[in-house]
This record gives sequence, C-alpha cells and structure tokens, in this order.
Amino acid sequence: MGNSSGLSRGDRNRNARLARLRALVPVDNAIVGIDLADRKQMVVVTDHDSKVLARKTFRCRAWDLGAALDWAGQRAVTAGFTGVTVACEPTGHRWRVLGQLAADRSMAFVCVQPSMTSWSRRAEDLTCDKTDEKDAVLIARLTAQLRCYVPEPVDETWGRLRHLGARREQLLVEMVSQIQQLRALLECVWPAALDTARQPFRSRTWVATLSVICDRDGGDLSRTRRLGMTRLEQAVRREITRRGGQKPSLRIARNVFNALDDQAGVVAHRRGALERVQLLLGDWIENQRRLTDTEDRMTAVLNELRLTDLVTSITGLSAVGAAAILAQTGDPTRFTTARALVKHAGLAPREKLSGTFTGRTKLTGQGRPSLRLAAWRAVWGAQRANPVYAARYRHLTSRDDNKLSPTQAQAAIAAAILRHLHAVITTGRRWDPHTATHGTQPTDTPIPVAA
Repeated sequence: MGNSSGLSRGDRNRNARLARLRALVPVDNAIVGIDLADRKQMVVVTDHDSKVLARKTFRCRAWDLGAALDWAGQRAVTAGFTGVTVACEPTGHRWRVLGQLAADRSMAFVCVQPSMTSWSRRAEDLTCDKTDEKDAVLIARLTAQLRCYVPEPVDETWGRLRHLGARREQLLVEMVSQIQQLRALLECVWPAALDTARQPFRSRTWVATLSVICDRDGGDLSRTRRLGMTRLEQAVRREITRRGGQKPSLRIARNVFNALDDQAGVVAHRRGALERVQLLLGDWIENQRRLTDTEDRMTAVLNELRLTDLVTSITGLSAVGAAAILAQTGDPTRFTTARALVKHAGLAPREKLSGTFTGRTKLTGQGRPSLRLAAWRAVWGAQRANPVYAARYRHLTSRDDNKLSPTQAQAAIAAAILRHLHAVITTGRRWDPHTATHGTQPTDTPIPVAA
C-alpha cells in the first residue's frame, strides 16, 4: 500500500503517541502538577497555558495526598474545567502511591521525566533555581505540552517480576563486591592461592578447599600443612558433597596444599585477613543460595505469565536471562514498536545529520540503565549459541565499510535481542531464524504458534 500522505513511519508513530497523550490530557481538563517529597507536597492547578489557578502546600506523606487531589479537583471545577490530569516526576516510590490515589478518583495520571524538568528549569529564567514551587509549575507546563508519558500500568504478576529482578540485581552487585574483596585480601597476604586454579572463584573445588582451610584451622596454614594432603582431600570431598557436588578436582586441591608454604605477601596480616576471608566466603556462598532462589522465583513468574516457551525459543537466551530483561521492561506489549523498547534501553543509535554533514553515530545512552545491563549480559550466551547473532557479529566486525568494534557489535546484538523479545511476546509466535535474518517469513514453513 502506498504512502500517499507523505508521512514517514516515525511520523505516524509520533502522531499516535500524541493522540494517546491527548486523550489523557484533554483541553477541558485542568492540570495538577505535584512536586513530591517526604513530608511536604507542593500542588499547583494550571490551565493549558500554564496559568496558575491555585497553589497549596500540603504537609503530609504521599499516601495522604487524597485530600490534595480532592482539593485540586474542586478548584478545577470552580475554574470551569470538567476534570483534572495529575502529573508528577517518577522519582522514588511516592509516584506509584499518587498514581493509585488518582486511579481511585478516576483521574488521569501521567509522568514527566526528571531530565525534562531539569532542562526546562535551565530555560525558564536562566537562573537554574530549583524550588518546589517552580518545579510543580514546570511539571504542569510540560504536561500541557504533552512532554510526558503514560506510566507502566499496575499489574500484580509483572510487578512481582520487577521486584524480583531488582532483588537479583542487588545480589549480583553484592557478590561481585565480595569477590573483589576476596581477591584483594588474598593478593595482600597469600597471593599464591590465586594461582592454584585458572578461574579460582568459578572453581567449586578451590572455594571448598579455601573454606576448609579457613574454617578448620582459622587461617593457620602451618596447621593445615601438618594435616597432610590425604586428610585435606577427604575434608574437601566432604565439603563438596555437603554443597551438592559430586567430586573435587584433586589437581586444584593439591595445588592449594603445595601453596601453603609460600611466604609471599604480608605474613603478619595473614591470619587476620584469612579470618576476614572466611567471613566473606560465608556471605558469598549465602548470596549464591539467595541468587538461585530468586532466579527460581523469576522463572516461576515467567511460567505463570506463560512466556517461558516463547522467550526460550530464541536460541541462546535462557529463561533467567529473559526474565531479567522482562523484569526491567515490564509487559513489552505496552511498547507500540520494538524500536520503542530499544530506545527505552538506550541502545538506539543517535544520528547526526545536517545538510551535507554526517556526524558519528553513537548510542543514545538514555533510558533505563538496568535494562541495558540485562540485555548486555544476555549477549554473551546468545552470541555463542545463536547462529544468527554469531553471523551478525562477524558481519558487523568484518565488513569493509563502517566496520564496528567488538563492543559496538555486541551492543547491536543486545538491541536485536530486545527487538526479538518484543516480537515473540507481542505476536505470540516462537522465534524463527529466517525471519530474524531476513525480516520475511518463508511461505513454505509455517511459524509454530505458542499454546
């Protein structure tokens, strides 16, 4: 079908987005801009020209703002409006409470990005003043200009997945920090222990041996030496079995035993540092257990949403990796296009074109950093196991014109994973390598539909 209107796809998508926003911010609604804080809430009621109709400070918590909304609604009706649209910045948790209070009163609710408020504050009067009164008016003004967005709808199951994703991210950060501390301590007092395995913190035997040395002998390496290799192996076997393993790598256990006589490092701090290593190992192992439990809960939520078969149809993407991404995106069907989801992650290219000038294209880097990180982590497994992604990586890093660096190519694959996730979930069809490669569906091979 031809494009007789001359509108581009971006024009049509933008027009549709503005139409959705206009339905929430109609001209016969007054706008209630609220600058949220802990115990002080600034509320202003304005028209669509940013003319302030009423202003009031409420000394209350966010969950007590129902009276403020009722007051704003009365002021709007007095000024001749039929209703109100409530707007605020989505900072912290208070905006969710405000959204619920607005929904209870059948009031439209939108959010304004804090970055938009910051830029508008600079353009307001060139003073960059930041006060609650000015911010509330700026929020209302940006809403009148439709420089706002519709927040994610409240859903119990998707909300649970988001909270579990935040929990998983917190545990990963803590575990990485604990590994860095363990490495720093051992490099200081017993560096030879780190050379006993190629990847010590990924070796179950190495961790078990270090735990035995620290738990049984309190970091006294001479006592462990007197224990003998045979008895140390038996203790390591018991520790491996207790943690659900089968058998240790005796080579690594013997390497650790041979490193007991190494005097490199600050020997005077060795016992105290190894005691700290013992405590850190306990915390790290406990966090591993918590991480496993959290990931099991996330995959259970994915099963509850009936998305496991769809998302794991993308070769190389695990259920945990997909759940981590979806915990950051929420329901992908709220994004009208796959490109909107990529923009939300900050993985969309930013063009620089003016006349005959063509600048360097970079990623926007805007959007949700945690979503960008989750997609980036998914690249490593998918790139190795998925032939489509592997071929794309080779093409992007070896083509003659505009060759990308490995990091740039991996960012492009991360964006492709997001687009494919959006496609399989919104269409309800499993991932197809031919469609992923060519963008068209072969006529002789039907796409299997998820049950």
